Amino acid sequence: MTRTKGVAWAGGISYLLVVGLLVGGAPRASGTVHGVGALLAVSLLCGVVRRMPLAALAMALWGSTAVVVGPASPVHESLAASYQGQFLSYLAVDLVLGFIVATCARRSSIVAVAVSFAVQLLVIGGFAHGDNLTVNGVIALLAMAASCMAGLLSRERREHAVALRAQEVAEAVTAERLRIARELHDMVAHSIGIIAIQAGVGSRVIQTQPAQAREALRAIEATSRETLSGLRRTLVSLRQADRGATASEQSPLAPAPGLADVEGLAAATAGAGVRVDVRCSGERRPVPAEIDLSAYRIVQEALTNVVRHAGTGRCRVAIDYGDEELSVEVVDDGRGVTESGSAHGFGIIGMRERVGLLGGHLTAGPRPEGGFRVAAGLPLPAPVGVAVEAR
Repeated sequence: MTRTKGVAWAGGISYLLVVGLLVGGAPRASGTVHGVGALLAVSLLCGVVRRMPLAALAMALWGSTAVVVGPASPVHESLAASYQGQFLSYLAVDLVLGFIVATCARRSSIVAVAVSFAVQLLVIGGFAHGDNLTVNGVIALLAMAASCMAGLLSRERREHAVALRAQEVAEAVTAERLRIARELHDMVAHSIGIIAIQAGVGSRVIQTQPAQAREALRAIEATSRETLSGLRRTLVSLRQADRGATASEQSPLAPAPGLADVEGLAAATAGAGVRVDVRCSGERRPVPAEIDLSAYRIVQEALTNVVRHAGTGRCRVAIDYGDEELSVEVVDDGRGVTESGSAHGFGIIGMRERVGLLGGHLTAGPRPEGGFRVAAGLPLPAPVGVAVEAR
């Protein structure tokens, strides 16, 4: 930091020395030479401009004014023509001014523009003559307006980019929050529903059928442990994402559930009093992880609704591995709770969000013959052989 600051100040001092040499070391050079020389010398102020833009503007104003008012009139050139070329040095001031407008606070930018305009106007009014006064005044005004406009456009583009990044971050946070909410809902709602039913069964038969009550307690224990494991996996992943934990600090996590766990889900649902008939068709093959998890969560939420609302003792789960789509269907013959009847919950909403994120489709509603049906179609990527053949 100190070294960079020293380099910046060295550049500023070098600029002042160069301007001094132009004014004092070459007094008979033309005004155009002095103006162009001062314009090129402003490159030495790059370090000062980045660290202290207002100080750089003060140096540029001093140097440009010194070039104009310093001793300078060549023998073979009129005084007016000499000063006409020397006013080019103020273009260096305009470059620094554009940077200030683009990067500094608005109040500082307004003060810098006002001071620069006043200095240039006074110097041009005092050292330009005749028609050159109007020409140089208009040129100075246009150059300053152009630099300020370029600075404003740069500021607006930067602010727009910052706003877009902030919006992207907010959308990403919202999407992640919804994803976590879906995961927690699908994980907890199913387990709590089964626990509530098993607890009710155990409380009713604990006096008359102790064996069945013990089975209900075992089911509650197993479901609770599974739910706690899932919650721990979710919370650990969130903590690691927050703290940026390294691989050595990460705790081993259980794999996310998928269609391979549907049989276990059916067994747990059967323990809650609903027999699940699982049927698979098509060529069973690995599918992408996000599709596998979403299909499992859809089946889990549909079975939760059957246990809690259908009032039936059995349902059917059909999984079809198609060439282009993975189809999942859960059908029961219960009371046929309408989709609007479960609108107070988030189950079907969460299923629709999952399917929508994957570009699939979902239907959920009562069947004409009675009961309720949930059907989802999730698009599958084309197999490698099919993709190569299509090419």
